[in-house]
Amino acid sequence: MHIDKDLVAASATPLVLGILADGESYGYAIVKRVHELSGGRMQWTDGMLYPLLHRLERLGLVEATWGVSDVGRRRKHYAITPAGRAALVERQEQWAVVADALRQVWDATVAAPVRPSARTAQGLA
Repeated sequence: MHIDKDLVAASATPLVLGILADGESYGYAIVKRVHELSGGRMQWTDGMLYPLLHRLERLGLVEATWGVSDVGRRRKHYAITPAGRAALVERQEQWAVVADALRQVWDATVAAPVRPSARTAQGLA
């Protein structure tokens, strides 16, 4: 399944903050956790994750420290800050509102299925 890039972008910050709320982590482990959480349906890349982590660090929502992996390689570990926890709570509240609105729209759609408009039927929408 392809997930629209706008939806991926909108969900990236709360996903990363939520993952880091469970404990510090590093880039590859965050990518792997997103893959696990989505049942393999979300495929993040380094090129998407690291700019986000750097932005969150500039905003003071995460902090980075250098550590050493089990095999002796240096890697950056990220941890959520108190400001990041506050931002996560705010994002959770925002997503709850969005999810509730979508649920109501979709429940109404199940009760009265949406019929394609003439434009959609003609492939114009």
